[in-house]
Amino acid sequence: MAVVVKKVVCCFLLLLTGAGSQRPSVDYERPLCAVKGSTLTILCSFTPQSVKKDGKQLPVEIIRVIWCQNHEICQLQTPSVYDSESREKRVNDSRYRYLGDKKGNCTLQITGVQEQDNATFRFRMEAKKVANHFTGRAGVAVRVSDAAQMEVQSSRHGEFKRDDAVTLNCTTKCTFHQLEVTWFRDGHALKHTGPSLQLATLTAGDSGNYTCRLKNHVGSFSTAFRLRVEAEKEASVQVSLIVGVVSAVLMLLCFVILVLVIIRRKNLSSVRGEAGPQEEKAQQQEEDDDVSYGHIQLQAGGGQARRVEVEDDCIIYSSVVARG
Repeated sequence: MAVVVKKVVCCFLLLLTGAGSQRPSVDYERPLCAVKGSTLTILCSFTPQSVKKDGKQLPVEIIRVIWCQNHEICQLQTPSVYDSESREKRVNDSRYRYLGDKKGNCTLQITGVQEQDNATFRFRMEAKKVANHFTGRAGVAVRVSDAAQMEVQSSRHGEFKRDDAVTLNCTTKCTFHQLEVTWFRDGHALKHTGPSLQLATLTAGDSGNYTCRLKNHVGSFSTAFRLRVEAEKEASVQVSLIVGVVSAVLMLLCFVILVLVIIRRKNLSSVRGEAGPQEEKAQQQEEDDDVSYGHIQLQAGGGQARRVEVEDDCIIYSSVVARG
């Protein structure tokens, strides 16, 4: 009977303990695959141990966070890829960057992925009391893929028409995140650097062989994807547009020339119409001047004859006097 009572009391105490606290946990995004030389982000969240205080559930304070490889609990002399205590001593590998905090985010970023990153990563949190330490033993498995397996996949296939849209994805045989790539068309680099290349309102100029490679990784080119956009419709539209523009310009030019010719003819007619009467008047004036000049000459000649006649009269008069 005493043994039964003791078991009941122990069960009751366990229930009280469970009711007064919340178990810690770590949630990983798994599994993951990374391409050599790429940047991998391991999304992670955690919940610290919580205790009941003043009638409220409060999480314990986390004072240390650790990421390790291929170890069950990430403690003691386990080599770590990141340790918040070692951060101040600057002994962490710079390729591993902790993007989380000590509240609930435990995200880890790996840059320049290498073959040695082909492992299982686990996160550990530590509090002031050892009883509140916790390691997410499930971990996240990272598989490293060869960059030579990269390829370009299209959201649709076949021949494309003008104004169509398509999305090209730079992928590998495994799932990856935040792949930083450089896109090429016929060997010429494009400005876009994301894993997805969106081409909207296609034209014939978008035709070509598209490839991708890891950023700053020369030897990681993917297989080429051939994109072909029909050019007939676009070419006919362009030719029609050019013909229309040229025809309009020629018609406008002919119209301007015709207007100038008409204006010039009108101006010449006006000039001739004004010049006719003036010429006749000038000619009449010249004739009048000739008549006046002849009259003056005649008058001048008459005066001379009159003097001769007077002189003759004087001679005759003198002769008569002499005889008398």
